[in-house]
Amino acid sequence: MQKKIVLLGSGELGKELVIALQRLGQYVIAVDSYENAPAHQVAHESEVINMLDGNALDAIIAKHQPDIIVPEIEAIRTERFYEYEKQGMQVVPSANAANFTMNRKAIRDLASKELKLKTANYLYATTLLEFDAAVRQIGIPCVVKPLMSSSGKGQSVVKSEADFEKSWNYAMSGTRGDLMEVIVEEFIPFESEITLLTVTQKNGPTLFCPPIGHRQERGDYQESWQPHAMSNDHLKEAEAMAAKVTEALGGAGLWGVEFFLTSKGVYFSELSPRPHDTGMVTLAGTQNLSEFDLHARAILGLPIPFVKLERCGASTVILASDEGVPTISGLEIALSTPQSDVRIFGKPIKRPYRRMGVALVYDSVGSNIDAVIEKAKSIAACVKVG
Repeated sequence: MQKKIVLLGSGELGKELVIALQRLGQYVIAVDSYENAPAHQVAHESEVINMLDGNALDAIIAKHQPDIIVPEIEAIRTERFYEYEKQGMQVVPSANAANFTMNRKAIRDLASKELKLKTANYLYATTLLEFDAAVRQIGIPCVVKPLMSSSGKGQSVVKSEADFEKSWNYAMSGTRGDLMEVIVEEFIPFESEITLLTVTQKNGPTLFCPPIGHRQERGDYQESWQPHAMSNDHLKEAEAMAAKVTEALGGAGLWGVEFFLTSKGVYFSELSPRPHDTGMVTLAGTQNLSEFDLHARAILGLPIPFVKLERCGASTVILASDEGVPTISGLEIALSTPQSDVRIFGKPIKRPYRRMGVALVYDSVGSNIDAVIEKAKSIAACVKVG
């Protein structure tokens, strides 16, 4: 069995997915908006287009006639996916799911209004005047996010009236695509945040990975760890919500479903229909199958008998501090630490706070997870992006 797969978005997550797919004998064409993106470096073929240009997207699909189309980023003309499905192509996880989840407005309204999942209170705004009114109605502090963005771009917390215009402008600068609208959310005093990697299958039950905890700065994850301690009742509550929303969207694949854990229970936060950045911790061998292997199998309809925690682990991002062409140093020191690994993404250009790699650490199940996290942070600090 060999499928021709077009990957739309070729960042570090796409790179690992290409490797997982190729290990299963598949043929992958990686597409991104710039040359030599990480997944370009490992795919069979690569293309460079603006995926918000519907005509350019149509031309790439017509040229390659793929069996499967896998979106990896938000900034895509996802409405075109319905036509591709009509032509007999498989869109991952489905055209409907891709359209809903690429836009925070659609997925939040589905979760809150239709499925009645517990979420933060929220309002939308398309102008600064509407934004001002929304913040005052939701209350301060509140969280502001562009409706279309990734990796925390454009996200901020409004803590006083002095933040209004700054947060609005930051959200507008961080939006991906041409959707100039924001969501204003109630600030939930959470105890922790988790990602529940959820696998929907063509011919099998929905599976859940052990919960992944993570810490964010500037709206982007800095460390993630697996497993994250939580009560069995809260875990079952999260699993039930994840199953409900993924079933409503339909299709097969791995989903990153995010929740807030609070003293009042679990709140649904966001959902991505693809491998999640916090799930890079699974590259440390924390599970019997990484999130990329799970996504590849689910896409292809191959069996996934079970997901099992094999060991605990942590990941810490390696960030750039300035602009230019990156050079990497410090690997000798970093890799001298036992039970550790480093993945350099291969991004051709650096800029401040851009993720350039990740440090990975693992230990036996039951080990002190805080110590594992600190070890990952120390390894990441050894690697310099010059």
